[in-house]
Amino acid sequence: MLRVSNYNGVEFVGVYAVANEDMALLPMDSDDRFQEDVAIALDVECSRGTIASTNLLGSLVAMNSYGAAVTSFATDDELRAFRKLKVMRLEDRLNACGNNILVNDRGCLINPEMDERTVRVLEELFEVDVVQAPIAGQNTVGSVCKATNKGLICHPAASKDDLRLLKRHFKVEPRITTLNYGSPYVGASIVANSKGGVVGARSTPIEQGRVEEALDIIG
Repeated sequence: MLRVSNYNGVEFVGVYAVANEDMALLPMDSDDRFQEDVAIALDVECSRGTIASTNLLGSLVAMNSYGAAVTSFATDDELRAFRKLKVMRLEDRLNACGNNILVNDRGCLINPEMDERTVRVLEELFEVDVVQAPIAGQNTVGSVCKATNKGLICHPAASKDDLRLLKRHFKVEPRITTLNYGSPYVGASIVANSKGGVVGARSTPIEQGRVEEALDIIG
């Protein structure tokens, strides 16, 4: 299922919420409507929390079904939200994990400026191969792409080489699109898993249709 929503009037829902196949973490001040939209569309259990004492959960966390990488500024109490997963604080200069990491259960792509040691750490955490490359000339690959186990959407300026890399590494068919009425930052504009998604409230019907097709979302 695909739903259209916003977080306290802000359409960049992927900046504030993060999810995998089984759970979603939303900011403490999320209203009930946003939580309901995420819970129903993604068919997950939702909880509320903070990361690094902020509400920027989607920007600071990257996770798949096996593990969660969290900014090094997260507290012990905040990490308890991921009790069913392997979880680690990422000790990298670029540790806004959600912005800099694109991951599903088959592959992981990270900011090419991240430390080489991070590759090995994330391979163990996520249990997938990790590669480093920009997409559409953007190093913050998590903000310009979104991958699930059924599909992948990416920045409209992604090249043919970018698309080939994404298809080979994530084992899904990538599609280019925008969200929120033309924004290329599609990763920042969606919360999704293989069962459904929530896109920002400014997303047009055409954009919604592209996402439903690309991520194989029914209903």
